[in-house]
Parts: sequence; structure tokens; C-alpha cells
Amino acid sequence: MNNASATVLIGLTAWTLFLLILMEMLRSRLILMKSVAANALKPDNANLSPFMQRLARAHANCVESLPVFSALLIVALLTNRAGVTNPLAPWLFGARLVQSSAHLASLSIPAVWIRFLAFAVQIAIAVYWSWALLVS
Repeated sequence: MNNASATVLIGLTAWTLFLLILMEMLRSRLILMKSVAANALKPDNANLSPFMQRLARAHANCVESLPVFSALLIVALLTNRAGVTNPLAPWLFGARLVQSSAHLASLSIPAVWIRFLAFAVQIAIAVYWSWALLVS
């Protein structure tokens, strides 16, 4: 596939799915090892380890932003204006990976700043795409 917008659309979806599968595999392991009862799991993993809580939040961040980024990429693809989104699409995906990875790694001040900066890059790109798709 030589269309960056389509590739990134799939990548954003796959990354969100990967985080979900990872979380469910780890939850399943806890249940099978009888470390936690199946009916004791909380959606935000509040009663599990700090890593599991960060994993739940990283996945939620992806779920929250996926509709916005997907809508912009799909509009660009459907209207044959992927030229607007293609140049920055890999940057958006990279920033998403950095944000999620920093979230998974730590809640330290440097990790929070990295997460914030990566999120800011994604928002800036989405705002630019919104404007560019409206005026092009």
C-alpha cells in the first residue's frame, strides 16, 4: 500500500487493537491464576497493578482519538485529497506510538511531558488537516 493515509488509518486501528488484546491477555492470565476474580475486573483496571491502570488509560486514549483521526483520514481518502494528509500521517502515527509508549512506561514528570508533547503534535496535525480539508 503506497498511500500513507490509508496505511496510518490501519496502523492507528491496529495499535488500538494491540493494546486491547494485550490488556485482555494480561487480565485473562490474572483470572486463570486466580489472582483476581473475573467479576472483580474494573474497566479502568483500578484494582490492578499501576501498569495495568496505565495500559487501560493508554488504550482509552487511543479509543478517544481514533474517531477524530479516522474521520479526517477517511474524508481525505474518499474525496481524493489524501495529498493533504499523506505528508503528516506518519508523524501523527509516530506521535501516537510515542504517547502510548510513554504512558505505558511511567507516570514520571519526564514521561508525562513526553506524553503531552506527543499529544500536542497529534492535535496540531488534526487541526491542520481539518482546516486544509475544508479549504482545499
